[in-house]
Amino acid sequence: MNTQQPAQDSDEFPALLVGTGLALASLIIVPALAQRVGLASSVTIALRGLLMRAASRI
Repeated sequence: MNTQQPAQDSDEFPALLVGTGLALASLIIVPALAQRVGLASSVTIALRGLLMRAASRI
């Protein structure tokens, strides 16, 4: 029996973690910080959009 994982699976895990972190940041951290600093909602939405695009490219 061969129980070794292909190299591609081990390369996907760090990318999954980074993508998940960016998505979490865009949903929770960015709006909280924007509210604390006093940014407009349009700026917050733009920042969330940028982070979600970055997360989907990884």
